[in-house]
Amino acid sequence: MRIGLLTEGGYPYVTGEARLWCDRLVRGLEQHAFDVFALTRSAHQEQQGWIELPPQVQRVRTAPLWSADDGSGPGGRLGDGTGYRRRQRRRFAEHYGELAAAVCAGPAGSAGDGSASAEVADRFANALYGLAELARDEGGLAVALRSETAVRALERACRAPGATRAAHEARVPDLLLVAAQLEQALRPLSLDWYEDEEGGLGSVDLCHAASGGSAALPGLLAQHFFGVPLLVTEYGVQLRAHYLAGAGEQAGAPARALLAAFHGRLAAEVYRQAALITPGNTHARRWQEKCGAERAKLRTVYPGMAAGRFAEVGEAGADQADPDTLLWVGRIEPAKDLVGLLHAFAEVRKEEPKARLRIVGAPAHGEECETYLAHCRALAAQLFPDEADGVHAVGDNPVSFEELGGPEVPELADAYAAGSVIVLSSVVEGFPISLVEAMFCGRATVSTDTGAVVEVIGGTGLVVPPRNPKALADACVALLRDPERRERLGAAARARALELFTVEQNIAAFHGIYLEIVSHCPVRRDVLDEDGDPLPFANPAETHVAGRWSTAPGTDGEAGPRFGQWLAARKGARSGPSWAASGTAPEGEPVVAAAVSEGEA
Repeated sequence: MRIGLLTEGGYPYVTGEARLWCDRLVRGLEQHAFDVFALTRSAHQEQQGWIELPPQVQRVRTAPLWSADDGSGPGGRLGDGTGYRRRQRRRFAEHYGELAAAVCAGPAGSAGDGSASAEVADRFANALYGLAELARDEGGLAVALRSETAVRALERACRAPGATRAAHEARVPDLLLVAAQLEQALRPLSLDWYEDEEGGLGSVDLCHAASGGSAALPGLLAQHFFGVPLLVTEYGVQLRAHYLAGAGEQAGAPARALLAAFHGRLAAEVYRQAALITPGNTHARRWQEKCGAERAKLRTVYPGMAAGRFAEVGEAGADQADPDTLLWVGRIEPAKDLVGLLHAFAEVRKEEPKARLRIVGAPAHGEECETYLAHCRALAAQLFPDEADGVHAVGDNPVSFEELGGPEVPELADAYAAGSVIVLSSVVEGFPISLVEAMFCGRATVSTDTGAVVEVIGGTGLVVPPRNPKALADACVALLRDPERRERLGAAARARALELFTVEQNIAAFHGIYLEIVSHCPVRRDVLDEDGDPLPFANPAETHVAGRWSTAPGTDGEAGPRFGQWLAARKGARSGPSWAASGTAPEGEPVVAAAVSEGEA
């Protein structure tokens, strides 16, 4: 089948989110063809270029979310709609006004009773698709979305009866900021991707959005225009990221509230129209349910990680590690609470004077991360004045700050090999990748109870409350003093990681999900005659069965599907999960699809 992979700020570029996961998925599903539709976030990302793409990626179309320029890479042009006449301007004002009114009614789920909330959701959806149809008919919306007409429509919606208190309090600077942000978020409506010819979203069998938000918006339109089913995968819920980031330091409370309402409405519509939604963990799943996702559509699929790079360390066990060394690995930033970890280690040293703490971080990027790293170094020197001065080499002082890829830690596996207990001290965490890496290495772990930590650990490590240095220290001391317990926990952790968090598990799960969606929601494409009219009985009965089929009778002389394609489709249809025929999964269970040999889809 042909998959339209929708990404934002990641694959196929060298830098960005979900890049590794998308690359592993595409390479693992080599029996399918992929068309990548990528939205970029910065000029720097575009300048970095693409990673080397496998042959199953047949085309890539890109478009910028950071600039209003028409040029956007191979095959993705942003229309601006500069030729609007009076009728088109009136049509735009009507749809944009309806969209603004739905946004000013508040976030999804807050509009009073269920019927009122459903009415506002329908109002938002109709306005969104109305704008999309206008952009498709007239060549784009970029100019209209930045016009005075848009700002005045937004102002009228804010002043209308029934608008939220935050909307009533919005002033001109807030309205200008919100209008600019909405223009950027709605930029995918103006793309020239929505066509049913080869290379357009109408020609694919399935749209797979690698995140929610703007990345899923082209999939929504493909579903609206062509009936292409949409699969949404979120390993970090995009709406949560918008809530945490706000609209920047310059935004006031009214602007933040209005933008949060817009993204909430968009997320709810994406979840409503998606054929299936695959959260990466229960933490993300709860967010999606809160934002309106139907429980029957949810399938938990854990991220796939490459276990091979940690195989040597995991098979060797913890005997080679220093029994007195605690290890922290990750990106150094305030959310990781290294300050709390250093205070906890001070308590550990009182109980275990031989203990050492190694902090291995990725290179710091950005002023905030560099400032935080400097603060942590100064705190370590203050807590251990007789031993740590920030200059001594590893082993000369109880706390060391090392850079991943440097001379002390050339490879990530080398870091985990050196520690007997791996510590995670975060106060905010999504899916804890460093914990899974430690589990692959067979190491005992001590973690704070944030994000999906408890779900990932599953009883194979110690979990303590966040922002509690005393509890963190007590757990570390308990494991440092009990080598047999460390060994038992490490072995159990490795077995759990190899069962749930490998690339192979992830690829098998999505292979089964692809087959399920296409079998339940096949795209119905009409065959047209020379005059452009539908050709009756052009599609044989076999085309309603999932699989790759020959063209319709009379178009190239063939009467139906080739036997090899029929056999491959029959085999692929039997390879999905046992519950695929009914379209439901046991509540709360993750998807575990059977392994499928090459060529069976």
